[in-house]
Amino acid sequence: MKFLFDLFPILLFFGVYKFSGDIYWATGGAIAATVLQVVYCLIRHRKVETMLWVNLVLITLLGGATIYLHNDAFIFWKPTALYLFMALALLAGWYLKQTNLIRKLMGEQITLPDPVWLQMLWGWALFFAAMAAVNTLVIALNCFGFDQSMRVNLKIWGNIALPFAFVIAQSIYLARHIEPETATAGKAESE
Repeated sequence: MKFLFDLFPILLFFGVYKFSGDIYWATGGAIAATVLQVVYCLIRHRKVETMLWVNLVLITLLGGATIYLHNDAFIFWKPTALYLFMALALLAGWYLKQTNLIRKLMGEQITLPDPVWLQMLWGWALFFAAMAAVNTLVIALNCFGFDQSMRVNLKIWGNIALPFAFVIAQSIYLARHIEPETATAGKAESE
């Protein structure tokens, strides 16, 4: 459910774009969806995750610039900016504070050896940097005559499929390293 909740603005953007063919209406829909996510979290949980705040700021600034200036380039830079922010946040946490933000985020759900936590940190940081590069390539495709519809399709499906594939690959890798007490505790809770 969290995965679908996080994808809601992207899916709404895509749906509005496919229905209307208008990038500006789609961008407005994505901004509205992100605002609704923040309001929902405030009402339901009385707190909003940092990444949702970052996403709100980026979609509002870059999406707002897209609508106001009637230039779709800004909305295409939003995923790049978000992925770069995440990669830099992971690396800054590690190098400036010796904090593994991946472990901090997931440490209560699974128990892993320290070297595996560090591999996960680097894996996610490199993945986010690679996603920023892929999104930059999609933006550059405009220079090679790709139409807006093609760039929207690449943007949407790349930002859904690639993270999903990465999470699956990571899960397969982690299954070999999860320490027994986590597996036993999870089994006991499900019984």
